[in-house]
Amino acid sequence: MEVAPALDPRLSAFAAQSQAATGRAQPGAATARLRAQAQDFESVFLSTMFQSMFTGIEGDGPMGSTTGVAPWRSFITQEYAKNITQKGGIGLTDHVYRELLARQESLAR
Repeated sequence: MEVAPALDPRLSAFAAQSQAATGRAQPGAATARLRAQAQDFESVFLSTMFQSMFTGIEGDGPMGSTTGVAPWRSFITQEYAKNITQKGGIGLTDHVYRELLARQESLAR
């Protein structure tokens, strides 16, 4: 039995190891990895959106207006994005996940 080509080289290596160990493919592990990648994508997207919202903001906000605010503001926007994504996000994860599955299935043929 052959392992289907995956979008992520680490995924295909993992699938090959799982298949060699059990003698069959592990579709649950592969789909869990794809879902995690889709969530990561949504988190990065949201973080980018939040960072653009904070561009040009100066003054007494939650972080003040000192010279060291920029790096900390990027950290907080990343955490906002991760938390929102973990709680369901804006629905981007599901769309990306379905697209990744469709592409992976088309490569398997």
